[in-house]
Amino acid sequence: MTLVAGIDSSTQSCTVVVLDADDGTLVRSGRAAHPPGTEVDPRAWEAALHEAASAAGGLEDVAAIAVGAQQHGYVSLDEQGDVVRPALLWNDNRSAPQAAALIAELGGPAAWADAVGSVPVASFTATKARWVAEHEPELAGRTAAVCLPHDWLSWRLRGAPGLETLATDRGDASGTGWFDARTDTYRRDLVELALGHDAVLPRVLAPSESAGEATVLAPGALVAAGTGDNMAAALGLQAEEGDVILSIGTSGVACAVTSRQTSDPTGTIAGFADAAGGFLPLVATLNAARVLDAGSRLLGLDHDAFAELALTAPAGCDGLVLVPYLEGERTPALPNATGSLHGLTLDSMTPAHVARACIEGVLCGLADALDALRDSGVELRRVVMVGGAARSEAVRRIAPQVLGIDVLVPPEIEAVADGAARQAAWALTGGAGPPVWALPDVARLEADPTPSVRDRYAEARQSILDRL
Repeated sequence: MTLVAGIDSSTQSCTVVVLDADDGTLVRSGRAAHPPGTEVDPRAWEAALHEAASAAGGLEDVAAIAVGAQQHGYVSLDEQGDVVRPALLWNDNRSAPQAAALIAELGGPAAWADAVGSVPVASFTATKARWVAEHEPELAGRTAAVCLPHDWLSWRLRGAPGLETLATDRGDASGTGWFDARTDTYRRDLVELALGHDAVLPRVLAPSESAGEATVLAPGALVAAGTGDNMAAALGLQAEEGDVILSIGTSGVACAVTSRQTSDPTGTIAGFADAAGGFLPLVATLNAARVLDAGSRLLGLDHDAFAELALTAPAGCDGLVLVPYLEGERTPALPNATGSLHGLTLDSMTPAHVARACIEGVLCGLADALDALRDSGVELRRVVMVGGAARSEAVRRIAPQVLGIDVLVPPEIEAVADGAARQAAWALTGGAGPPVWALPDVARLEADPTPSVRDRYAEARQSILDRL
């Protein structure tokens, strides 16, 4: 049996899976936590990777390994390869003013959409580079190389053999703000615009290419290109053109597999590449599963009880609407916004109504994301819902009502880690495409649409926009 390992280095934790390269069967797995916060020392990710690998029974017997990790993070290295400062993560909104400045300096949103397929928001690596250049100029000056979380971990697996050996893939690179996935080239002028000077950037590997061999954890194993978490999830779910992955985790994401890049000057859709040679236009919201966490805490309930309570309230919550911008928002781009409840009455001011409003608010934001993809001309053939919140019975029952479309939910799988493992298996074979593994049966969720829920949500959301 040939074994491959996939790593999911997410915002909150590190998961390692070891799979049979021939059929994708899970052999063993392990997990370790990441520290909280939006600014993290990358060495904490490495420590968690070692802990998770140990929990998975070690990786000495795997033939190939790949890392899927949170997108966008800013990892800066000096000439010796040492970390210059803690990494700024995708969900750190401090660089929102720098995003606005960069947009203006290049000539507006349309100029960015034309240059790299996306309009930068605070999540993007380029905006974080600009923040460091403005607020920590000495550290910016020491920065000899900039890479992404998955790039850094893949490099460390290979023993960190020099800045010139840093490597990435076109999927994760497309979220930096300085990579054009249509031509697979870096825009060096945008690197200088953001950081103030040019820097070493990771070499962009082909989808099935390897960066070299591991020297730690899995000595001698091929280290595949790796990719961003959303791209890895698409690989893990074996998504095809027309499939939309709706992920409800720390962030809420709707991304579609397509053969063409979008170019959205409004900035709603990020024109990302995928990990298989195509594109993955993506709409992201900052407020997803953590809204349900907050609702559960507010009501003093665990997640199961919260879901049961929410299902006792009527669809539309008798007019109660939560616009859940609890951490600012990315779609629409409102980094300083706050959440708000609309329509409180004596009838709707109940725990059950509040619980359901939390779920409907999150789903309405994701429904807006699906609409944006449709309006751009992207085909939406199937919607596949994944992420921690997809396990909630209330989310499953309410989702087709709010989204107005049937929803497919696969059994609990580690989509990102599985996708990374599938990429590792692809690097072993070097074939024209990744291996095809049997997928478990999925559940189809059906319900009568309730468009009034989204209509009421749109009114509440617009009232916020009108005040800004």
